[in-house]
Amino acid sequence: MTPRAVNSPAVVTTEPLAGIVRNDTTKHKTRIDIMKIYGFLILICGLTFCNCNNENKKSTTTDNTKEKEEIQDLIKQVLAWADSKNCIDLLPVVKDSNDSIYVGFDLEKHKLNLNKLKSTGLFSTEFIENYNQIILTLDKGLKNGEYEQWLVGDLPTFIFANDINPWCLCQDNLDWWKNVEVRIISLDNEKGELEWFWGNLSNDTDSSWKEFNYRFRVAKENNSWKISYLEGFDFKESTRKDGQL
Repeated sequence: MTPRAVNSPAVVTTEPLAGIVRNDTTKHKTRIDIMKIYGFLILICGLTFCNCNNENKKSTTTDNTKEKEEIQDLIKQVLAWADSKNCIDLLPVVKDSNDSIYVGFDLEKHKLNLNKLKSTGLFSTEFIENYNQIILTLDKGLKNGEYEQWLVGDLPTFIFANDINPWCLCQDNLDWWKNVEVRIISLDNEKGELEWFWGNLSNDTDSSWKEFNYRFRVAKENNSWKISYLEGFDFKESTRKDGQL
């Protein structure tokens, strides 16, 4: 009779409980160390990014401050020049044979005006051409009857230079061009839009002066800031018929 096989007991390898606990503790500690390293690296990267960002902001602020000072000086020069005897006659009119009606503009004098604007070094090509187109458009409109007759001694029948000085949109000024300040609306390395206003006004100055502002634009030409647009020389507004909305 064949004896029945007896199953041998399974061999189980056991590890002391202290060893298991020690291994788990070591693994847990390793994970914590790795997390600390990751956290440290993230902190370093964050601080580096913030520092770079702050440096960029500081550089931009410094650059804008310098550019703002240059542009502020530019608009002061323009206003002082426009208020001097060296300024151009904005409307070089021509009368009819009876000296009773303005029938157009002296285009030869107008060309001299354009050259004079260019020689100041204050105005961009864009601004000079815009003024050129204003005068040519008004001249054509007076000659073809698009505008009402402009009687000698009366105000123009269009908006440009009509009882208001387009250089400052005023009938008089505070004669303190040195106190003019500018506020940046937008500005980059090539162009900018700003507004100027009266600074350093005393408490008893009329509120209308304190609330006044005038928009203008600048552009870089030959590495220098030039006036490219003045609110009082806006083409659409300047060529509008007087009384027309």
